[in-house]
Amino acid sequence: MKLIAQVKLQPSKEQVELLLQTMQRFNEACDFISQQAWDARQFRRVGLQKLTYYDVKAMFGLGAQSAIHAIYKVADAYKLNKKVKRAFRPLGSISYDERILAWRLSDNTINIWTIAGRERMAFVCGERQRKLLEAFDGQADLLYRNGEFYLHQVCNVDDEVEGDPDGFLGVDLGIANIAVDSDNTIHQGKTMKSVRYRHRELRRKLQAKGTKASRRRLKKLVGYERRFATWTNHNISKVIVAKAKDTARGIAIEDLGGIRDRITARKPQRATLSSWSFHQLRTFIEYKAKQSGVKVVAVDPRNTSRTCPCCGHVDKANRKTQDKFLCVDCGYSGLADYIAAVNISRRASVTTPNISTIAPDLRQ
Repeated sequence: MKLIAQVKLQPSKEQVELLLQTMQRFNEACDFISQQAWDARQFRRVGLQKLTYYDVKAMFGLGAQSAIHAIYKVADAYKLNKKVKRAFRPLGSISYDERILAWRLSDNTINIWTIAGRERMAFVCGERQRKLLEAFDGQADLLYRNGEFYLHQVCNVDDEVEGDPDGFLGVDLGIANIAVDSDNTIHQGKTMKSVRYRHRELRRKLQAKGTKASRRRLKKLVGYERRFATWTNHNISKVIVAKAKDTARGIAIEDLGGIRDRITARKPQRATLSSWSFHQLRTFIEYKAKQSGVKVVAVDPRNTSRTCPCCGHVDKANRKTQDKFLCVDCGYSGLADYIAAVNISRRASVTTPNISTIAPDLRQ
């Protein structure tokens, strides 16, 4: 499994200027390559390399490997859409490999290429990142964010061997409750919703003002909401995986791919639905589970919150409200998200060979 180790660089004032100039020169080269690609309608890596390699080295002072990385960056950008000419931010990220970036973990320094030659500079990171860096492999990206430089290094991590799970911990994903498991642990989404609403309203007011101060404030707010959502999802996924590992269970989760296309939301709910980060939470659960040797199974989410876990009766009328479940056949009631999590757990047990279905008496 490949993971990203993020470290913060600590360059001197002179090195800061060098890194900024290097990023600007690199992205100027990308703009030049993009123009050549657009004019010649040549978007493949090999074709672009033949077309622009020597010109890029001569015009922008890039080294051989940096010129190749600039060409690859442009080619990868055009993979998404060849109908729009690509432009690159002056301080967009730069990619490095082991030929132009060397790690010195013994003294927390790196040796990195710049337009003025190699530079040695210090970095800081946490223990988790340091452990990841012991198995670094492949490309690293240099980013400039909020006045600081960061390196994102790809690292290879061995997966833990998955054992045979003793049942599954079902997880229902939602907006009001971000996640509810079949042990009735609720991870509420109230704080997330309030943060999203507050920032949405603040952006609306600042955009309506249109002053220099409001634009500065908008720029400062960029990414806060996204970072808070990421931090929340990391914490929730960590708790879910740890619980499954401690109880020797696998994790059963809904396959919600394409759900936004299947749901028709009222206008006041569209912004909330579009900002729902269920895919990110699922991704975090899956990669953390791989690290811990926990099996993850995705199941069909249809009717999970309309099926009675006691009598098996399926009816739209069972879902009385957004959060309440009441079976019209046997009268069993409970939190709808918890009911869905139990049904998800059972579906995973039924569809997975050699796994017994754990069906506790929910009336107790």
